[in-house]
Amino acid sequence: MNTVLKKMMVALLALGIGQAAWADNVPDFKKTLQAAEQGFAAAQYNLGVMYDNGQGVRQDDAQAVQWYRKAAEQGHAKAQYNLGVAYINGQGVRQDDAQAVQWFGKAAEQGYAKAQYNLGVMYDKGEGVRQDHAQAVQWYRKAAEQGDAPAQYNLGVMYANGQGVRQDDAQAVQWYRKAAGQGHAKAQYNLGGMYANGKGVLQNLVQAEQWYRKAAEQGIAEAQYNLGVMYDNGQGVRQNYKIAKEWFGKACDNGIQLGCDAYREIESGRILNLYPKVV
Repeated sequence: MNTVLKKMMVALLALGIGQAAWADNVPDFKKTLQAAEQGFAAAQYNLGVMYDNGQGVRQDDAQAVQWYRKAAEQGHAKAQYNLGVAYINGQGVRQDDAQAVQWFGKAAEQGYAKAQYNLGVMYDKGEGVRQDHAQAVQWYRKAAEQGDAPAQYNLGVMYANGQGVRQDDAQAVQWYRKAAGQGHAKAQYNLGGMYANGKGVLQNLVQAEQWYRKAAEQGIAEAQYNLGVMYDNGQGVRQNYKIAKEWFGKACDNGIQLGCDAYREIESGRILNLYPKVV
């Protein structure tokens, strides 16, 4: 069928900003408003969430920001974080990355993992603050050590690329594995790549296939393509053109042109096998 081994695709890059945090078991609007007006920070935060989501009241971004700010100024970490998200997205307030950094920083200093992750992203990208990969690593690590999967993934990317930290594939594998174990699809894909290429871990194509499959089943197009490559070439699995074609088709549907090309290549070969040359 195919005499040339196809190359697998390389690792994915870091993630972006996380989204707003929501309150659990938010009480009814009137009671929350009453408590918020009395200056209770938790009620002010919950009222912000209610306006943010339109829970028991007409959705109103500006009102959400107003109440988040009141709670944030009293040191409420989730309110500080959500205020940062509002500034990032320009929801209820003029978009302002520098203000976002300020509020993420306040929540991060209180140990709020989502804020630590977002602050890491801001330093990583140089948005609202001078780009500083060492600072990004510092904040990713704080969040990662609290079990935040996106932070664990991004920390793995930093180690793999040697950004803000000495390049170390073994450390990259360690952090990818932590995030992958929590179901983080891009971490699963990158971990598959580390096993496929023997980077930071002994090469193990069986393990590579398992992690690519987990990512592929979550819709990661590059993983779907690489899984197709493994079945097409018989790497880590028994060679199976039918299964290879299925994964190439999924990758093609998700925008991977190489997947489309490989799908057509197998399809053409199948047709030729069904209709051999007449002699």
